[in-house]
Amino acid sequence: MKFTKVFAIVPIMAMSLMMSCGPKDADIQTKATEMLKTVPGVSAEVKEGVLTLSGNVQDDAAKMAAETAVKAEKGVKSVVNNITVTPPVVAPVAAPITISPDEALTKSVTDATKDFPGVTAIVKDGVISLKGTLSADKWKKLKMALDALSPKKVDAAGMSITK
Repeated sequence: MKFTKVFAIVPIMAMSLMMSCGPKDADIQTKATEMLKTVPGVSAEVKEGVLTLSGNVQDDAAKMAAETAVKAEKGVKSVVNNITVTPPVVAPVAAPITISPDEALTKSVTDATKDFPGVTAIVKDGVISLKGTLSADKWKKLKMALDALSPKKVDAAGMSITK
């Protein structure tokens, strides 16, 4: 009778010895933490061989890299990947400042016509429209100055040229 009790106890002791030989949760966690140093923002917790990952990463590749790094560790029964992917915040791009070509041309036309009192000029879509009265020689000087600004056209329909 004693002999059968011994045979019953031996397998139980062998199984408990085999189960206690596997890596402990603390050892698994230490190794997993070491492996995860390459994936910043991720931590691991181990309970009964189940390794749970948590934290934030910038993309899916980093999330999968963390899981792959710890999955093959001895003693890990399964991996629960609770890592959140939060892409970096990108500052909004300010709309480019566009300067109308007419603004630059208007400034140049204003400079060119300041020495010709009685003449007004308006710039629209690259066309300079003039109004006023000038002598022929002053008109010639003004026209040359305005043509040098490379407008699409100089419209002198509103000008009165005197001799």
